[in-house]
Amino acid sequence: MSDKKYDCLRLANQLCFPLYACSKEVIRRYKPYLDKVNLTYTQYIAMMVMWEQQKLSVKELGEYLYLDSGTLTPVLKKLEEKGYVTRARSHSDERMLEVEITAEGIALQDRCKEIPAQMGGCVALDADEADTLYKLLYKIIDNIKN
Repeated sequence: MSDKKYDCLRLANQLCFPLYACSKEVIRRYKPYLDKVNLTYTQYIAMMVMWEQQKLSVKELGEYLYLDSGTLTPVLKKLEEKGYVTRARSHSDERMLEVEITAEGIALQDRCKEIPAQMGGCVALDADEADTLYKLLYKIIDNIKN
């Protein structure tokens, strides 16, 4: 029997749980597509930023991805081993590590270009629903960060 004063602790009353479960399931659905290009989900989103930015600091990349350097460092090491990025100390500030996309990293973009459409079929939201969800998720992120 449930005591009303503990309703706030019911899993069904938590916004965080469906967010967590949804994220986990979406990332799980990415796996077969990412396996074909030999990337993990975190490597894939890092490469998405690299395709846009070409060169940036590890700190800046972490800000884009909401990841700290401790999480990002092993991801970047693997991407460097695969030949997709290089990491080097900044010439202007030795304390700063910069990441730059390589020609192989740029070429990888062509092999990944179908993944968003393939994933869109899994999510099954129309354009308006996807737009609303996107805005709401970023509203939550912005509210939590402030």
